[in-house]
Amino acid sequence: MQGQVIVGGGPMSAHGRSTREAEFESWLVAREPALQRTAHLLTGDVHTAQDLVQVTLAKLYLAWDRIQDRGNVDAYARKILLNEHRTAWRRPVRRREQVTDQLPDRAVSDQSYDGQREAVWAFVAALPPRQRAVVVLRFYEQLTEPEIADLLGISLGTVKSQSSRALAALRAHLPDHPELTADGGEEER
Repeated sequence: MQGQVIVGGGPMSAHGRSTREAEFESWLVAREPALQRTAHLLTGDVHTAQDLVQVTLAKLYLAWDRIQDRGNVDAYARKILLNEHRTAWRRPVRRREQVTDQLPDRAVSDQSYDGQREAVWAFVAALPPRQRAVVVLRFYEQLTEPEIADLLGISLGTVKSQSSRALAALRAHLPDHPELTADGGEEER
């Protein structure tokens, strides 16, 4: 136990942080970007995603000592994130927007996305919340259908039907987005 001091009954590192805080911080540094990505894909809005992740991290921190299997922290965090997002579906929509006749300046992104990514993201963002959650978890997070059903608290059949409906809607919109087709929208002659 070199480098640790016992203070108030709990182990502290030589730098004055508890082992609990050090473990949480280590996990946070490694996994927060993935949580941010998932939250952004679920919400379709960077700021809403950041709020969702902050709530998730606060709840995860409070529950940190109860998580016995540290190998399942990612699953536990994802479950909190999805539960918080699902709770937001049920809340009445309160708009904080203010109507104005001038558009604000848009931030310039450092990343440039090709037409395919933009078209796919626009489509995913337009899906109803449950379909969006299923698509994000299935195709971005690469979870299995049973895992998605468990995380969302819905039946396996509902996962399959929501995924099927989302993919059918994508197929229906393919003619509107030639950049998504393999041939770039060009007809075979």
